[in-house]
Amino acid sequence: MSGIGRRTFVQAAAALSMTGVMQTSGAKGQIAVSNSTGTESPKLKAPANAADCHMHIYNPAQFAMPPSPRMAPTNAAVDQYKLLQKRNGTTRVVVVTPRNYFTDNRATVDAIAKLGNARGVAVLHDDVTEAELKRLNDAGIRGTRFSLGDPATSVVKPEMIEPLAKKIAPLGWHIQFNMQGEQIVELAAVLRRLPVPMVFDHLGNPPLPAGASHASHAIVRGLIDKNRAWVKLSGAYLNSKVGPPYPEATAIAQAFVKAAPERLVWGSDWPHPTSPGPTKPNDAALFDLLSEWAPNEQTRHRILVENPIALYGFPRA
Repeated sequence: MSGIGRRTFVQAAAALSMTGVMQTSGAKGQIAVSNSTGTESPKLKAPANAADCHMHIYNPAQFAMPPSPRMAPTNAAVDQYKLLQKRNGTTRVVVVTPRNYFTDNRATVDAIAKLGNARGVAVLHDDVTEAELKRLNDAGIRGTRFSLGDPATSVVKPEMIEPLAKKIAPLGWHIQFNMQGEQIVELAAVLRRLPVPMVFDHLGNPPLPAGASHASHAIVRGLIDKNRAWVKLSGAYLNSKVGPPYPEATAIAQAFVKAAPERLVWGSDWPHPTSPGPTKPNDAALFDLLSEWAPNEQTRHRILVENPIALYGFPRA
């Protein structure tokens, strides 16, 4: 290769490399992430070992999804999520199998292995075998999810809760519930007799405008007070009718933080499959809500670092 040709090649390669950086990171360190509005970093700096305890992976190129009336987000695989980690500063993550995969947890297990510093929550039916539970446990799964809020797309049923709870109890797993406040009231007796810990998604999803004054909030609080339950500080846009900065969600979150900060974890809910849209939320702004929800730095550290260690078994160092 001649000197001129070599210089041209090097210059072209450098330009291509810079283009790739700009497409990924944006100008002045800003990071564009699919399924997320904005490119700026949060004002709140994430502490070391901060965990995002609720997100989903959709990887149809490697793991096909069965037909579903529920539209799945695109560009929501591991590589895209890593950009969100870089933007927000979190390093630990809990991958939750989305409804579009039914009870196929391969994409979640694959993501746990690829992400590292990761745990997972599977979707299962009550006929799951002990061998499968052991395999999932060894792969990093620490709970099973019941998403009951939309019966039209639900792949589990309330009658599966107690039989499955008995099966997972020996593993020390929890059951994660994504359901509306009215359903929590309906299933209160079942919840109170479960032999495993419970985790409630998205602030418990109490109906609005009642929010923290709804009967479901008191039921969740009662389970928390008995050290039976945890709540995810997530889904602000699901608990607000007026949009950013989601004042109704803030009131609910602050009630939980005031009552029991030791039983709370935070989650991004990326890629926001149930966001009311039409645009996706700003993930930096969602993370910054923690400054208002939990103004005390020590409390935020507990929510982002210490509580995920206790709930999911992340290492202490």
